[in-house]
Amino acid sequence: MKITAYNTLTKNKETLSESGKEFAMYCCGPTVYGPAHIGNFRTFLVQDALRRVLECAKVKVNHVRNITDVDDKTIRESRKLGQTLTEFTQKWTDKFHQDCAKLNMLVPTVEPKATEHIVEQIAMVKALQDKGFAYATSDGSVYFKISAFADYGKLSNLDKENLATQTTNSAGTENLADEYERENVSDFALWKGSKPEDGENFWESPWGKGRPGWHIECSAMSKKYLGDSFDLHGGGIDLVFPHHENEIAQSECSSGISPCVRHWFHSAHLMVESQKMSKSLGNLYTLDDLIAKNYTPNQVRFALLAGHYRQQLNFTFKGLDDAKSALAKIDKHLISSLKELNISEKEFLSFINSNQKIEGTIFEKTFDALCDDLNIPKALGELFTVFSKVEKLSIGDAKALGSILYAFGITPFESLEEKKVDAPAEIVDLANRRIEAKKAKDFALADSLRAEISSLGWNILDTKEGYNLEKNNLR
Repeated sequence: MKITAYNTLTKNKETLSESGKEFAMYCCGPTVYGPAHIGNFRTFLVQDALRRVLECAKVKVNHVRNITDVDDKTIRESRKLGQTLTEFTQKWTDKFHQDCAKLNMLVPTVEPKATEHIVEQIAMVKALQDKGFAYATSDGSVYFKISAFADYGKLSNLDKENLATQTTNSAGTENLADEYERENVSDFALWKGSKPEDGENFWESPWGKGRPGWHIECSAMSKKYLGDSFDLHGGGIDLVFPHHENEIAQSECSSGISPCVRHWFHSAHLMVESQKMSKSLGNLYTLDDLIAKNYTPNQVRFALLAGHYRQQLNFTFKGLDDAKSALAKIDKHLISSLKELNISEKEFLSFINSNQKIEGTIFEKTFDALCDDLNIPKALGELFTVFSKVEKLSIGDAKALGSILYAFGITPFESLEEKKVDAPAEIVDLANRRIEAKKAKDFALADSLRAEISSLGWNILDTKEGYNLEKNNLR
């Protein structure tokens, strides 16, 4: 099975890997100074989906995702709270892992931390200086000299002659990773000399006390775990410049090997209700924020993956409601099919892995779409087309569907669990009063009670026997 994806470096869709070959994949992870928001998780989920598709195609994936636990932000925030850097960042690392688990994300093969690889970073900076690609300044900092690297800008198509500053990145937003004066404002920090505002957050180096620059960690850690040249590097589109551009410069100049990465894989931005995410607009949602609004991580995952990864996704609450409906449709068709096959829900859950045969089943076109530049919208269209046309699944189709759900990272049968949730006594009392109002033909009161029940987060569904209550997703 051939899997393709768009390569930011070549601007072409290219083959990633053939079945049976190991695939080396590095993904930029979180900077742990607060909870990750849905824009962060959009990127992480796309990477998770890509890995799952590769595994379904029988490709062994060596997945490395770093933790940035030392930079300007982590130091600044930890010192504000009077905490050690380790104490502060571990709290947010744990929170990130908890959210990943809720979103059904696969655990990376290796998850290195920047602070645990200072030796490797110093060694790379020293190699760059020895080869003439870096220079030290009087304050104990070391900068990369981009004029010494002829290929600088090849990822983001930058013109070095017109490059005056790195205060903006490829997303057009401010980049505060390197806040020091330098010989040339387009050169970037590899190592930062210790400053008073850093407190005790420094390490000894050949240039004195200091700490690594933001960019060097990924070059040093990818080299350690994947070698000087590997298959794929992933991240959000905002990392193309300067972060990934700088990674290429550091990695290729230190090793002398090009390309350091054969395929660059980037996800587009996330908008929220057609607006840019920002604290000032109050739309910088975390997973906890959405759970508090009665959405499930399964629904959030579906909504964040529903658009093509290379197209800007407009995240909306309607989209979350649509995700809930789509997941319920999958459950409905699945439950009906399993009943026909006399397969229990528990047995079907054992089918959800990357090992089931998909080729030759009714879900082959669904998987073909996933393998073609991770086209999730088309894959979902193919999936629901099957559901609309095929009433019964064969046992082989049911097993194939298990691998399809694995590729999406979808957890089935959630809609059944939601209906099993018992309503609080207050809601039941209002529902009973509404039934009495209907019997008394006081329809105005009945409608008023229905509205009150809805405002408290529940829907009342009339049945022949009386009513059912289920949670709604009020915002």
